[in-house]
Amino acid sequence: MFVWGVNFAFTKHVLDHVGVGAFVFIRFTLLPVLALVLLVAIFRNRIRATWPRREDLPRFVLCALVGHTVHIAAVMAGMNLSTAFSSSLVLMSGPLFTLVILAALGAERLGGRQIAGTLIACAGIALFLSDKFAGGRAHAGYGDLLLIVAALCFSLYTVLAQPITKRYGPLIVLSYTLLFSAPPILLLNFGAFLRIDPAQLTPLVWLGLVWALVLSSFLGWMAWGWANAVRGVARCAPFNYLMPPIAGFSAWLTLGESFTWLKVLGAAVTMAGVAWAQVGSGRPPRREAVQPDTA
Repeated sequence: MFVWGVNFAFTKHVLDHVGVGAFVFIRFTLLPVLALVLLVAIFRNRIRATWPRREDLPRFVLCALVGHTVHIAAVMAGMNLSTAFSSSLVLMSGPLFTLVILAALGAERLGGRQIAGTLIACAGIALFLSDKFAGGRAHAGYGDLLLIVAALCFSLYTVLAQPITKRYGPLIVLSYTLLFSAPPILLLNFGAFLRIDPAQLTPLVWLGLVWALVLSSFLGWMAWGWANAVRGVARCAPFNYLMPPIAGFSAWLTLGESFTWLKVLGAAVTMAGVAWAQVGSGRPPRREAVQPDTA
């Protein structure tokens, strides 16, 4: 969560210099290659055994489209319009969507506290967004709405990927979902990549790219997938609360981002609502915290 929290400031800086399309193209060019190189280095002559089974292949493709193609496109477009702190706060609403998805699948029943917490969190987000629309920053508010879509996609990915992560491990799941998601993104953003101004690639931009792509997007996603497989989705989701304070502090420190009292109040109400919804879920079932299949 520290890596992801600081990543909002880094990503915002990179987007300001190279743009959304070019950044997304670089991400989906580098990460699949990095994942496959690591996959080959670890499995070597057993690489064919890592290919998804026929019955699991549709889930891999769905995870790729939801978790990478749509989710990342929405995140980058939303962050480009919004701010680092706003982006982290809105994306933190993901646990709410996770609870709703688990309830819809019959894996968990929503109780009164969870419903109340969800409504409180939604009110906090509305209060948070009202500060932007009232201040004449409608484009930032629209960016946050895109980020809500991204949070929904990430929650759906978290639930969809858990079974295959238990069977295959986080590296295999990340490698193939990145590979399956890359073609449409690369085709759509190749032109934007060609328009990059080399003068914009300062040392700080390069550092931001390394942090955002290698530490956050690659190692961070593997760590998140492993944690969800071992400890369970419900246990891991509350750690999302750490992102907004870390992102807000790093954005204030590096980007000079300021915060109105209305924005801080909306953030506090949102985090309280998400926390209340999580507390209302009680202890997750013991069977959720099983070890991943390493066969």
